[in-house]
Amino acid sequence: MQIPFLNQLQTLTGPPINKIVGVAPTGPVRTAAEQLLQHVLHGLPEMLAAAVGQISTGQLLASYTTAREFNPAKIIGFNAEVIRQQQQAMRALQLPPDEQLTELLITLRTQLHLLRLLPDGQRFLYVAVDCRDTNLGIAREVMRTCEP
Repeated sequence: MQIPFLNQLQTLTGPPINKIVGVAPTGPVRTAAEQLLQHVLHGLPEMLAAAVGQISTGQLLASYTTAREFNPAKIIGFNAEVIRQQQQAMRALQLPPDEQLTELLITLRTQLHLLRLLPDGQRFLYVAVDCRDTNLGIAREVMRTCEP
């Protein structure tokens, strides 16, 4: 049963957990982001968090998290900046035009954070997994095969 007051109260305590949440305005962009996260969740049911964001603005389009400590909007904003800085570094290297950034991996002691640029070059997929639960190769393959 949907009770508006309780739904609003939950948003004050942090992002909903174990639920895909579209943040972008209703439309094809939001639907595509939600479907992408559904595919990732199907392939990596033990993931900690996932989100789709815009590279240029750092805007969150849709997210999924298993813990309230993950703030998807903040994570997407910072990771969009990481991607923009890496793209700038690649331009400084004057690499051939066919060399494109496809993914970034951030390795922590117990977690892996993967950023994969989507084919349109405007959005990216972020996935966080626990190293003890997920193999890096499997996570990368799931992200690669979930591209629209």
